[in-house]
Amino acid sequence: MKIEFKKVPQSPKELSYEYASVKIEGTFCKISQSLVKIDAVLQGTTEVDCSRCGISNTINVDEKLDFLLSDGVYSNTESQDLVIEMENSLVDFDELIQSELDSIKSDYYICDECLQDGDNFEKEF
Repeated sequence: MKIEFKKVPQSPKELSYEYASVKIEGTFCKISQSLVKIDAVLQGTTEVDCSRCGISNTINVDEKLDFLLSDGVYSNTESQDLVIEMENSLVDFDELIQSELDSIKSDYYICDECLQDGDNFEKEF
């Protein structure tokens, strides 16, 4: 789902959208000419690979998303908020969700079998 920055309302709008095996629910609104605030929760499941044995497992996703989207380059370095720079004056929720899922998948994950193994070293096959 894509929305042009200029069409994002200034009052909070409800957001409910499914992508792959996750769902994003919350609100979004424009807080300035070039900034959109997202306040939502990402829930569902995703596949991750064990960092030791490489076996894929399905995990539950329950992430709070609270950040700003910038229409182009964001230059205010004093802001404490996480700011994601968007291209082409579009808010692309597919891209945002995929980015969050990629971030989750890049975390160090150890499956239950490897945790029970008790070995402190990665396996080589």
